[in-house]
Amino acid sequence: MDKQKYQEKAEIFKVLSDSNRLQIVDMLSCGEMCVCKILERFDITQPTLSHHLKVLSDNGIITSRKEANWIHCKLNDKKIEEIIRFLQFISNDKKDCICKK
Repeated sequence: MDKQKYQEKAEIFKVLSDSNRLQIVDMLSCGEMCVCKILERFDITQPTLSHHLKVLSDNGIITSRKEANWIHCKLNDKKIEEIIRFLQFISNDKKDCICKK
């Protein structure tokens, strides 16, 4: 894996290094959820929640859709699987492991 790939993954981990964003991911692990329901669980303002959701969305971790006046968010399963695969990749020995170069 080249350094660019590590840098790309590092950006994802920066996004996930915020405890509120981790909690949002955890909440969405149960399925799609209205933003208004997410906001009820936090002691933050709506603009702050919107910022967190935008960061998660811009990095492909969540997707959203509008239904009437409501926004519903859900995890992007493909991105979550990609993150899991990367963690498995870097945490297991392999023929072409970086430590063997």
